[in-house]
Amino acid sequence: MQPLTSAMTTLKKSLLAALKSFLRGRSFLQALLAFWVNPKTTKEQHVGGKRIYPSRTVDEFLKEAEELFLRPIEGDRLRIYSSELKRQFRERLHSHAECMLPSFNHLLPTGKERGQYLALDVGGSTLRVALVELRGRETIGRESEIVRMVSFKITPEIKKFEGMSFFDWMAARIYEVIHKDISPDQATIPIGLAWSFPVEQVSLGGGLLLGMGKGFLATNGLLGQDLGEIIKFACRKQGLNVQLAAIVNDSSATLLSQAYRHASTRFGLILGTGTNIAVHLPVSAFSRSKYGTRPESWFDSASHVIVNTELGMFGKDILPLTRWDELLNAAHPRPDFQPLEHLLSGYYLGEICRLAIVEAVETAGLLGGQLPPSLEKPYSLDTGILSRMESDTSPTLEMALEHFTTNHPSAVPPTVSDIIAIRTLATFISRRSAALLAASVFSLWDLRHETEAEHAKLTPTFSNDSAVVLPETEAEIRQQAATPESTKVAFNGSVIEHYPRYRATCQQYIDGLVAASEHQGSIELVPALESSILGAAVALACATAE
Repeated sequence: MQPLTSAMTTLKKSLLAALKSFLRGRSFLQALLAFWVNPKTTKEQHVGGKRIYPSRTVDEFLKEAEELFLRPIEGDRLRIYSSELKRQFRERLHSHAECMLPSFNHLLPTGKERGQYLALDVGGSTLRVALVELRGRETIGRESEIVRMVSFKITPEIKKFEGMSFFDWMAARIYEVIHKDISPDQATIPIGLAWSFPVEQVSLGGGLLLGMGKGFLATNGLLGQDLGEIIKFACRKQGLNVQLAAIVNDSSATLLSQAYRHASTRFGLILGTGTNIAVHLPVSAFSRSKYGTRPESWFDSASHVIVNTELGMFGKDILPLTRWDELLNAAHPRPDFQPLEHLLSGYYLGEICRLAIVEAVETAGLLGGQLPPSLEKPYSLDTGILSRMESDTSPTLEMALEHFTTNHPSAVPPTVSDIIAIRTLATFISRRSAALLAASVFSLWDLRHETEAEHAKLTPTFSNDSAVVLPETEAEIRQQAATPESTKVAFNGSVIEHYPRYRATCQQYIDGLVAASEHQGSIELVPALESSILGAAVALACATAE
């Protein structure tokens, strides 16, 4: 009777383990046979007085995770994905109201703009007012400088200021910074604004207010009103006669800030909590309907335009998703709204890792088979912790162990092996992010090559949008195509700036994709420090010089 009882117990364990494996995607019969033939995989552990039977080892789990995260970006697969992504970019040049949005800003700096400019940066937690001096591209290393800048914390109390009260507070801070610099004979003070909230832009310096989110009540009673007029009205109460001459978002500001220094800058990349890319494309690349209502004079003066891609919204049905990505998407308040954002940005990388850890604890006995209580909550594993863990390359991983245990204490202390496993998972996730970002940059670079060639055939004339002269003959077109062009991608954001080896990994994947491309040239990632303020100042300089 005892052998029969033992056999039944083993069968029960195998069935349970097989069912778990079935839920992970293996066929039920395969899973059952694996556990019946190899019962040692059900080696028991004791957690909280209960016996658990891991269905596989941690090494086996990591091997599968590596396959799921990294195989889709190896070999020719990343190039194939980038081609599919480029197809989506192309389609949305002509459709979709929420991405591939041509701005009103069609001017790139010539590098000859000089003078001092007043720039504002309004973000989720800070208002910055700055005086920026532009000295010219030829003053290498000293092209642009923040002469003076004052930052004001936007506290939870200030976020609750409703309607004009918030903008009155802004105007008072502007006066506080610049009133001593105003000359009595100065009629109007032009301002460049980096605005980190939704706005329906209706001109280079005008935009209709949309909901700000992030706890702000400033749009109460002001929705749909012109942001430039609101700021002008608020400043008039302080005795300031201002004119909002240019509004830019963060990615456009990043592009402009470096285009002033480097003439070959055509992209602005943001990768921190969120992600986005701005790109400079020919006006002719878009269907006219994408431009909405704007005066004919704009089209007469614009050959190119800075485009807000809203990169995170791309990738649906073409991204190489793991079951952890699918879990994240299913639990998201807006599933499928930003598929690529989920795999790239700092807000989500930690959550993907957390979901994988939860499974590894349950099925492979990671962390002694007991999940730290804090990790039961969604989004509790911050990407910053993964960054610090990856930065620890010591044999003992002492710092990584300390970071993890401090933030996620448990009754069962993690071993060095546990930390190695979690750190390994983090490297898979960050490497995939870097590769997919590289494919995004390359796809847009490829698209830009194609649309520039199409534009050159349609309108072989001088471009008003930068210091670039377009070729006038077929011979010049061929000569330009034969000349390798180095394109700079200005970047900003905590992940690409600070995550260990992220930038270098991304650059490596970009170089590989470019090497296999039919187009000649190169792509270089370049940092854009203080890009919001400097970009707003450059946008203002371009607007007032027009």
